[in-house]
Amino acid sequence: MGFRGGIIGTLVLALIVWILGGNPMSVFQDITSPSQSPSSNVTAPVAGSDEMGEFVRVVLADTEDVWHKIFSESGETYREPTLVLFNGGIRSACGNAQSSSGPFYCPADERVYIDLDYLQLLQQRLGAQGDFAAAYIIAHEVGHHVQKLLGTLDQLDRLRSSGASESQINEMSVRTELQADFLAGVWVHHGQRMKNFLEEGDIEEALNAAAAVGDDKIQMATQGQIQPDSFTHGSAAQRKAWLKRGMETGDVSQGDTFRDLNISRR
Repeated sequence: MGFRGGIIGTLVLALIVWILGGNPMSVFQDITSPSQSPSSNVTAPVAGSDEMGEFVRVVLADTEDVWHKIFSESGETYREPTLVLFNGGIRSACGNAQSSSGPFYCPADERVYIDLDYLQLLQQRLGAQGDFAAAYIIAHEVGHHVQKLLGTLDQLDRLRSSGASESQINEMSVRTELQADFLAGVWVHHGQRMKNFLEEGDIEEALNAAAAVGDDKIQMATQGQIQPDSFTHGSAAQRKAWLKRGMETGDVSQGDTFRDLNISRR
């Protein structure tokens, strides 16, 4: 059971490298190079005492308040994920992750791993600026944890072990990631009602961040062409639309991406 969400960081980092004039394929070569020791460049978690670390903890606490409420209203108990802040690399129950992986969720240990340097790089280089752009990413990873508790992550794992084709697995991955976007939106909807935490421009920051990590935008920037069959997270339009739907409805039952994607993959 692999970590969820990490490929976002890999693709975004490739785009950042391209923006800075480098070779984006070097990112993937660094990750897949067989000469690299599994434990190299892996560092211990950081305390996260800086401003960004504190911001991450505040956002996570807000997600916990919302999901405790939603689960309680359904007669269920929300089990909180564990937050791990790191820089450079980390060893998780789902394997080793380098900084290029970005934030990710590991269902095997129910931990949300947040690379603080990555969050700053995302805002500085990709244009996904603003605190709420980072909040969306954190809420997206928490969305994967909610999927783990609801059992929806199991669908992708069963498909992977069934001998399904790569295109079928990619399609299921897209649906899984879009639902995590939707669940991030659900958090925004209820969090605003509970705490009135939104400031002017926050919604736009989150939606812009969701669109910025769309597969089509990243593929066009790094490859010069778009290949929908290789999408693993969804297009910019899909990601933005599902996040927005979660924000508008706040209804978990409205986020069944496994039944209807609703928006064309183009």
